[in-house]
Amino acid sequence: MTNPLLAPWVTPFGIAPFDLISDEDFAPALDVALAAHVAEIDAIATSQEAPDFANTVEALEMAGQDLDKVLSVFFTVAGADSNPVREELQREFSPKLAAHFSEISANTALFARVGAVWDQRDALDLSEEQARVLMLTHRGFVRSGAALEGADEDRMKEIKSRLAVLGTQFTQNLLADERSWFMELGNDDLAGLPEFVVASARAAGEEKGADGPVVTLSRSLIVPFLQFSSRRDLREKAYVAWGARGANGGETDNRAVAAETLALREERAKLLGFENFARFKLDTEMAKTPDAVRRLLKDVWEPAKAQANADAWVLTQMMQADGVNGALQPWDWRYYAEKRRKDLHDLDEAELKPYFQLDRMIEASFSCASRLFGLQFKPLDVPLYHEDCRAWEVTRNGEHVAVFIGDYFARGSKRSGAWCSAMRAQAKFPQVQSPVVMNVCNFAKAEPALLSYYDARTLFHEFGHALHQMLSNVTYESVSGTSVARDFVELPSQLYEHWLDVPEVLSEFAVHAETGQPIARALLDKVLGASTYDMGFSTVEYVASAMVDLEFHDGAAPADPMARQAEILAAMGMPAAISMRHATPQFAHVFSGDGYSSGYYSYMWSEVMDADAFAAFEEAGGAFDSERAKALEEHILSTGGSRDAAELYVAFRGRLPGVEALLKGRGLAA
Repeated sequence: MTNPLLAPWVTPFGIAPFDLISDEDFAPALDVALAAHVAEIDAIATSQEAPDFANTVEALEMAGQDLDKVLSVFFTVAGADSNPVREELQREFSPKLAAHFSEISANTALFARVGAVWDQRDALDLSEEQARVLMLTHRGFVRSGAALEGADEDRMKEIKSRLAVLGTQFTQNLLADERSWFMELGNDDLAGLPEFVVASARAAGEEKGADGPVVTLSRSLIVPFLQFSSRRDLREKAYVAWGARGANGGETDNRAVAAETLALREERAKLLGFENFARFKLDTEMAKTPDAVRRLLKDVWEPAKAQANADAWVLTQMMQADGVNGALQPWDWRYYAEKRRKDLHDLDEAELKPYFQLDRMIEASFSCASRLFGLQFKPLDVPLYHEDCRAWEVTRNGEHVAVFIGDYFARGSKRSGAWCSAMRAQAKFPQVQSPVVMNVCNFAKAEPALLSYYDARTLFHEFGHALHQMLSNVTYESVSGTSVARDFVELPSQLYEHWLDVPEVLSEFAVHAETGQPIARALLDKVLGASTYDMGFSTVEYVASAMVDLEFHDGAAPADPMARQAEILAAMGMPAAISMRHATPQFAHVFSGDGYSSGYYSYMWSEVMDADAFAAFEEAGGAFDSERAKALEEHILSTGGSRDAAELYVAFRGRLPGVEALLKGRGLAA
């Protein structure tokens, strides 16, 4: 019987046939796909034809299509619906894949052909996109160590293999800690919790097999618990468990994993001729240097810290008025900040939350995409990997554009956080292929499914990434969609968050779950008026994480990352009642792979642009200005990485932005 992962996918729009695929199919399919890819690479490297763009660079673009199919399905289910078999396969696959791609990057005959094409680039009459693909291909080989020889080449292979193992281990350790801990709540433990939190806790209890409601370490449940629970002892217990993920000792402890990862990254960078890993990583980003990142973070840090310290004084007075003496603690901040928000803005999250129904927020994100870019969304009835998943066909003017899949609810088999991925990226070469794009979130599952305002922003954020994938219109997959500089990739996602705050969007889609009434203008004004509330806190916890990430990599790798983390935070003057958004043992952005390593700052780098980009709409005809939407698609969403990121932004806006719009948008401007 043919392995369904390798057989032609005779399904609507070529979606993976999840109903036919079993865990037993992955290992044999991977072996076949790897062997096929090796043969394709060898054919390119040993070709007797003189190297040119078609037989070398385009041939590399065509190679590995079966491997892409296998890995797209495997990593989808491994991240969003894991089980012991998939976790074991992930541990087995990681070093195997690292070795496979190391062999390709170290293939001297192949690199010689790429180098020959690169050397004759000015005489090849390439299109702008082809020239970009050639540059990226050549640069990728160099940065992977293709020019290394002898012992250095062998050591680079060892480093890559070990880093792949460590990244998988870090992710699985974190998932194990998040999955294993929960706190059961008796009737007396529900004090202060609004019904929507209780409903989410009951749903979590059912999933855990408990007799009643529980608090888990899912952000969508633990954050509202910390906001509303009047039981300070339980808030402390939950917060300590949340902060201890990856640092509980034993087999799932991530501290040694982080230390070894940092040391290997430093060694890798030095093998490639860079002073440290931050300089290696940032060399290809918009920021270019650690000093440029540091300037941005410090420009934002000082006003944010000043605001946070002022807020901490107020919250401490509130706490002491409740008869609690001593210093404000991290498990107190959200509770008293929520009370203060209710006082300042007469805004109660329990009153607000029924207006943010998941289904209506999905509709809102679709509606904005329709008004801006002419997209339409039609539900698809196709087999997917979990019963919680939903799919839509995306069209424009009756023409198929993409398939969009949404997987929105938290569960024990899903890693934490939210992400967007393309199971198939858009391309026109070697044949036209439309994208299959996924958004994965971790919202609390209840009936009806209600989101916090933060959750709704997360939904819009990930859908902004999805639009970047779906509206891509390039020839080569290697520069398709979100294949852009890391500090540019968050621009479309963070920009799209702004449309959630457009009053006419909220008026139409923020509808009460029980009464069906649209959100009242007075409540809407409160929501928008409170949009920058507690921004000192959220900015401080983010910038602290970004600065720790940068300093970890811009210098000698610390033998004890936790001690170095403490040093960095002390030097910054970190407010005592606020913790990093992601402490080192749970910093998956940085340690589960190289994606955001030395690059967590990129959310803020992109926010400088997204604040300025949305201002362009406001300066024109408003949030749905057709000319600005057309320019956004033409210069940013459709172009992927086919041109330099700064060049694309200037083409859209006419100039690069400063930090002023960001500070104003966060309510931190002087």
